[in-house]
Amino acid sequence: MRRVSHLPTLRLLALAVLPFAPGRADDWPHWLGPQRDGVWRESGIVEKFPAGGPPVLWRAPIAAGYSSPAVARGRVFLMDRPDSQTRGNPGGALARTEESGRERVVCLDARDGRVLWTHDYAAPYKISYPSGPRASPAVAGDHVYTLGAEGDLHCLDFATGRVAWARNFKRDYGVETQTWGFASPPLVDGDRVFCLIGGAGHTVVALDRHTGRELWRALPAKEAGYAPMTLTDAGGRRQLIVWDSEAINGLDPATGEVFWTQPFKTKMAHAIGTPRRHGEFLFISSFFDGSLLLRLDAAAPRATEVWRIKGVSEVRPEGLHSLMSTPWIEDGHIYGVCGFGQLRALRLADGERLWETLAPTRPDAKPARWTTAFLVKHADRHFIYNETGDLILARLTPQGYEEISRAHLLDPTNKAGGRDVHWSHPAFATGSIFVRNDRELIRVNLRADAARP
Repeated sequence: MRRVSHLPTLRLLALAVLPFAPGRADDWPHWLGPQRDGVWRESGIVEKFPAGGPPVLWRAPIAAGYSSPAVARGRVFLMDRPDSQTRGNPGGALARTEESGRERVVCLDARDGRVLWTHDYAAPYKISYPSGPRASPAVAGDHVYTLGAEGDLHCLDFATGRVAWARNFKRDYGVETQTWGFASPPLVDGDRVFCLIGGAGHTVVALDRHTGRELWRALPAKEAGYAPMTLTDAGGRRQLIVWDSEAINGLDPATGEVFWTQPFKTKMAHAIGTPRRHGEFLFISSFFDGSLLLRLDAAAPRATEVWRIKGVSEVRPEGLHSLMSTPWIEDGHIYGVCGFGQLRALRLADGERLWETLAPTRPDAKPARWTTAFLVKHADRHFIYNETGDLILARLTPQGYEEISRAHLLDPTNKAGGRDVHWSHPAFATGSIFVRNDRELIRVNLRADAARP
């Protein structure tokens, strides 16, 4: 069933709307931003938060979900689950919860938070952590591509939300939903949309983005995992990087030909964070299975292992055991959040740990299982958004962690590990951060001129 409406009952809770400052204003049209690298390149951004925190431009009521927002051409897109009743997973991380209900795609005006249209459809859940959809929308041309937690892929009209085409992975490919649902966001490139599905022979599938027709299928992993795919150029070829539950792979995005495969089997399909490219290197990190560094060949589409480091267990990690946060690599060093909250710095050459701190993630300085924070680079510092709803400005160097400023933006509204958590990656666009919990989406002004007393 398709519904398109302006939802007059969702009243805007606007605090202020400030005019855009001059200068370049970037969009954030899909996962990790315009270049899919987690870098915010806008200028004129605040150097330090003002007393009382940066100003909230507007607040808009939404429902539950983990899906991060996408921002494009003056609109904000996200997914939620209006009928969701469960926060966290009371039966334990591996227990599947059955819930009837619907998923929804919401389009809002980026200037004032007004709901412009919605599209919703029936989506009964049988997954762990059933609060709502996981994957970030992807905007390309005149369409928005969304993926629900039970494998509902939609191509929607940018202006109206009308369905151009739709697929359901369980029906079309005979796959089962993984424990934590379908989470890898659709990746759009040219005339193709790439989807991580799972199942022997169709772990990854390329579809015609205009019609939904299958173009090719590839890879044998039964469980796809949850990691976003990425595109890169190496060895003289364009490569689609796919990290599934069994291996990390480089494919020809045009044909699905597998250029190379490096085995890296993950416990419970914990392939979650985005593979990080840096120069000739490609890096992944998993909560249970540690980290792997590959070298991409300059002459041909090949990859060779440089090192892999795995601790005795996830409780006693060596190097970096990330849960869902994508690490950052710069100037020969890796920075990432380990699975119990330690922000760590490793030497890229050999994976040796240089320092760690719980300062940005754990206010009580005590490690906690599955602690998460998201890193986005801006100029010479990072914006770090942690699971308690704090936005932090900090510099990360081989010498240590230097906190510049901190502000609380949203209260955590979900549950994990016996505590309140906030597990939705923010979007940075048009001089602002757009971030949501299970109750509201807010836009916060991060422009330097707005932060002056």
